[in-house]
Amino acid sequence: MSDKISAETVRRDFDDIHAVLHYTRAAHHLGLWASERLLIERFFPDRTACLLELGCGAGRVTLGLWGLGYRHLTAVDFSGELLEQARSLAAERGATDITFIQADATRLHECHPLGDLYNGAIFAFNGLMQIPGRENRRQALREIHRLCQTGAPLLFTTHDRDDAPSERTRWAEEAARWARGGQDPRLVEFGDRYFADEYGGMTFIHLPDRREILDDLAATGWRPISDSMRRDIAIESRVVREFSDECRIWVAQKQ
Repeated sequence: MSDKISAETVRRDFDDIHAVLHYTRAAHHLGLWASERLLIERFFPDRTACLLELGCGAGRVTLGLWGLGYRHLTAVDFSGELLEQARSLAAERGATDITFIQADATRLHECHPLGDLYNGAIFAFNGLMQIPGRENRRQALREIHRLCQTGAPLLFTTHDRDDAPSERTRWAEEAARWARGGQDPRLVEFGDRYFADEYGGMTFIHLPDRREILDDLAATGWRPISDSMRRDIAIESRVVREFSDECRIWVAQKQ
């Protein structure tokens, strides 16, 4: 029987050279999406705020934030290979005041440098959804909650299984597959996908519906204040659309 996908599976896939090259190119050449920039400037207006970025990868959002004038940034990822790329890019651009930390988002309490209360947090490009297991994703939300001040915003993205007729059809077929026990045995729960990506690596991601996320936020002390599909927030460039699928962008607030 195949082993279930675990955090170590995901870490190994992100440390793979194909993933490192893919995300490094995005960090160097893509930068913030138009929708990300719009929401960051709306919900994180204070450039002096202390911000925590989870799943920073090779630094695409990190350096985008720094370019907008945010100077109190702590960027976290559990892939050592991607963090090295992020540090290199920051040094290349003179962003020596960014703090980079290797840590698991579900175990931030074990990371001593993360002791301050942050004014806000960002978990961009479905990073939260690349944590296998719903309880683990909730644990990450609890950990971020613990590190943020009351009222702090959290921006993150997910897919949405109910967004389009084609998606609803696909997931109805997948539900039937699970009902008869014919799903990929590596998957942890319904909504999971594990597939070979176009850049040559493997990708795990959980695709929720909106109700699931609302329940997870309520269970972990967050109040949703905004959620929209990306296409309804801003018109993205062709290169952004080629890099990333349509997604739902959420903003929640620590209660």
